[in-house]
Amino acid sequence: MIQLTRLNGQPFVVNAELIKTVESRPDTTVKLINGETIIVLETMEDVVERAVEYGRSLRKLLPPS
Repeated sequence: MIQLTRLNGQPFVVNAELIKTVESRPDTTVKLINGETIIVLETMEDVVERAVEYGRSLRKLLPPS
């Protein structure tokens, strides 16, 4: 899960695994795999960085193969 901020300043958490696309048009628009679209205050780069870090944190939890 990653924390983002709605345009009204309200923070919320989204499952990063549900993110389909992130666009900057000029507001950052996050589209989820269920079709829901969310506009956030964070930059596209920030959203991608948080999603990547979330993925890395999951891999750290996996036992070595």
